[in-house]
Amino acid sequence: MEENTNRSFAWLKQLWSEENGQDIAEYSVMLAVILVIVVGTVRLIGSNANNVFSQVGSAIQ
Repeated sequence: MEENTNRSFAWLKQLWSEENGQDIAEYSVMLAVILVIVVGTVRLIGSNANNVFSQVGSAIQ
């Protein structure tokens, strides 16, 4: 049990000292921002597109 704990702490220490862990955090923040923008855009365009298609469908009938 103690050996696994020591390995975990050694791994965390190595991850903290390397820049790879920072890169992962930066990429995850960028991904979260991009997802928020995409979801917001889809919701905005989606509701407007639905209204346009409804108006076109009503005009055709």
